[in-house]
Amino acid sequence: MKKVLFVCLGNICRSAMAEGILSHSLQKEGLSIEVDSAGTSNYHIGSPPDERMQNKAIEHGIDISYQSGRQFVTSDFDAFDHIFAMDESNKENILRLARNEADSKKVALFLEKFHPSLTNVPDPYYGGAQGFEDVYQMLMVACDNFLKSLNQ
Repeated sequence: MKKVLFVCLGNICRSAMAEGILSHSLQKEGLSIEVDSAGTSNYHIGSPPDERMQNKAIEHGIDISYQSGRQFVTSDFDAFDHIFAMDESNKENILRLARNEADSKKVALFLEKFHPSLTNVPDPYYGGAQGFEDVYQMLMVACDNFLKSLNQ
């Protein structure tokens, strides 16, 4: 079974939403892929996703309230086939923990790979409601493209 990990800074907004969208889509398609999310910081370990992100997910028929923030650890390189960073800064933080080239090859910017017109998922934490919707839309397109890539 393939395993996918999404990573942002605190694991309460972007990576949590990406996990929720992909998990929801996989369930609808009847596909078995393990999906998880993490943050490069330890700011929100054990915390649920940001309430604004939870509300945005619910608006789109996705429940992410069950998630709990955790920090990315070196053993994640062993546990996951794909490690998708939400932005360049977090990608660099992940790569600093890479032990070898095989670890590094698992890491990519999610949007750069699956939403070709974009590179970084902006952090909506300090912005307004539109930022959460924008993040949802970006991640939805990228998750759809990721799923299409599995079928090719």
